[in-house]
Amino acid sequence: MNRRKFLSYVGCSCSSLLLTSCTTAPITERKQLKIVSEAKLNARAAEIYEKIKEKEKLSDDKKTLNEIKEIGKRMENSISEYFYRAGLEDPTLNFEWEYILIDRKKIRNAWCMPGGKIAVYTGILDATQNTDGLAAVMGHEIAHAVAKHSVERASRAALVNTGTQLIDIFSGGKLSQVNRTTGMNTVGLITQLGIFNPFNRKQESEADYLGMIFSSLSGYDIRETIKIWERMKKLNKGKEPPEFLSTHPSSSNRIKVINDKINDIILKYPPIKLT
Repeated sequence: MNRRKFLSYVGCSCSSLLLTSCTTAPITERKQLKIVSEAKLNARAAEIYEKIKEKEKLSDDKKTLNEIKEIGKRMENSISEYFYRAGLEDPTLNFEWEYILIDRKKIRNAWCMPGGKIAVYTGILDATQNTDGLAAVMGHEIAHAVAKHSVERASRAALVNTGTQLIDIFSGGKLSQVNRTTGMNTVGLITQLGIFNPFNRKQESEADYLGMIFSSLSGYDIRETIKIWERMKKLNKGKEPPEFLSTHPSSSNRIKVINDKINDIILKYPPIKLT
């Protein structure tokens, strides 16, 4: 098979893959690419979660852990009920929710793995300070899982990796030559700055928006979200990388965008009363 026919074949195959793998994010309806199996990613995440539970020191603060579980349960139920009432497929249908509190005071973080595996680090409690603040952080992390951001990132990485290899083949190894000449993964760095970082910032902004919706649906005061980011900015003492180098929006931009959307979310997504 000559080069032209091969390129035509690859192009058609990729187009077919893209067409059959495009979906939309819940509520925002942003178009998404999903070519990686969600079931496999969830299974892998569950394995990693078990290893983290074995490796990390889990906090013995039962009161805070119970609060985390209570917030999580309210969000689980509210999210499912919202999609049920809207007549939409529940994106959390196959989730196996689980919550842990990791005793790491120096780490101000929380995350939610694909499939609903959640961890909160004790360090972030300095920023959350109250139940509404904790709900805001958890809502954001849960939003990543509900919107299938990990599936989307894995799919995009697989596609970019395949595309880069094809370009390298048909350019006679020009991309590999650039990396060898510079002594670093220049192509990977350009891809990171030009594709993945902006894309990841888009996901973070989407998680901010969806997270506030989920918190509001669950009956929490989302006005606390702004206060959290103001506290985070103070705790970080203004030390943030330039936004184009980061996978997250800057705190200042985040606060502005959140402030613009809060009132609209409160009106459109009031607390769901569960029977």
